[in-house]
Amino acid sequence: MTEEPCQCSDCQRFYKEHDRLIREFPTFKQQQELNWASIQSFRTLCSKVTDDLQRKLSERESNEDINLEDKHINYIEITEALDDLQSVNAYLYSIEALMERIFDTKISNSIESKFRDIADELAPDPLNMDRLILNRLFHQTPDSPDKKNIN
Repeated sequence: MTEEPCQCSDCQRFYKEHDRLIREFPTFKQQQELNWASIQSFRTLCSKVTDDLQRKLSERESNEDINLEDKHINYIEITEALDDLQSVNAYLYSIEALMERIFDTKISNSIESKFRDIADELAPDPLNMDRLILNRLFHQTPDSPDKKNIN
């Protein structure tokens, strides 16, 4: 028996984004580039935030005017965030190293077309007229599992 996909809002948002990325980037090369750009942008942003927090921490430590209690709360919050972000950056560097290996893989045009075909099956366009008609028909079916029979 197959397990039904989760219907919570977070999972639904993930499924939509997942399908959109397959539709918009249906080839091996496009997926390589998309993932590389995503990792790089995430690493850049985390690095910049880390640098900014380290700068703020240095300023707070050198500023004598801050109330000791406020200084302690901010210090704890910032140092915990810095620890977490440094771990994230280390993981992102590891992923980047793995991605470099993936970039060594080259795929022929005939295999790229197979990627496109499979992408169309995995994530059909939700605005495709045939899919809209099927969805409308499905939701009007009285014996569909999500409908309750009221007698």
